[in-house]
Amino acid sequence: MKRAQDLMDQVRRVVIGKDDIIQKVFTAMLAGGHILLEDIPGVGKTTMSMAFAKAMDISYKRMQFTPDVMPTDVTGYTIYNKQEGKNVYVPGAAMCNLFLADEINRTSSKTQSALLEVMEEGAITVDGVTRPVPQPFLVIATQNPVGSAGTQLLPESQMDRFMICLSMGYPDRKSEVQMLKQKAVYSLNDVQKVLSPEQLLIMQRDAQDVYASDALLDYIASLTQWTRRQPSIYLGVSPRGSLALLRMAKAYAYLQDRDYLIPQDVQSVFADVCAHRLLLSSQARMTAVDKQSLLRQAIAQVRAPSMV
Repeated sequence: MKRAQDLMDQVRRVVIGKDDIIQKVFTAMLAGGHILLEDIPGVGKTTMSMAFAKAMDISYKRMQFTPDVMPTDVTGYTIYNKQEGKNVYVPGAAMCNLFLADEINRTSSKTQSALLEVMEEGAITVDGVTRPVPQPFLVIATQNPVGSAGTQLLPESQMDRFMICLSMGYPDRKSEVQMLKQKAVYSLNDVQKVLSPEQLLIMQRDAQDVYASDALLDYIASLTQWTRRQPSIYLGVSPRGSLALLRMAKAYAYLQDRDYLIPQDVQSVFADVCAHRLLLSSQARMTAVDKQSLLRQAIAQVRAPSMV
């Protein structure tokens, strides 16, 4: 997929040493999903989001989620226009193609919930009137690790609406040296448009046309069912999570230039799609059970179909 590679190359100009994260983010975009980036400040989350927006030439808005942000700042509001003699809608920050919700876990639960409808339905309802957001529509939310000053947990219902949850982490020494050299050469102004919004929509449709056999669908269901039967897992992967796993796996296969799904596609995206959807039991949390290790157990114990 030359067009996809060209786009990711543009993002790599300003985000150094995170090729795997860049590919996963773009895979989620092809799947039409929203992305949650959980990490400490200063590792490039905002830069990556802005680079994707520039490379795809889509409208982009960023909101810093502080405690005083109101739900209407996200959704917009109506106000009476005296000249026109009627109520006029004033768009909120989410009325765009790519919405960056920066440090989403620093604002109130009421403001966080304002994103729920638009993330799930692709529409905003204000004063009883529902308005669709522009297409494509994607949310990239960042959050600082829980326990950082002024943070609070996102509710499970909102976590479930993010297709994947990633952590960028610190760059290695070689990448950091390269970043120090390259920042004197490249900036966000150097990111070139290589994709249009219309082309992205076409790629999203093509990705979801990837064929998935009944055996692969049964495999996905078996994996998610496994998470619901474990005593160490209080809340397993939801049916929404199963759908997200299928869409993400199809997009992954599409980026591998295949029009059919294989078990390795599902396995490659399984942890990124499912880890943030798990809620461990109190006993598991006390014994420091790791979600990633549990998901690796699922891959090992659930038999994958043979593709002959």
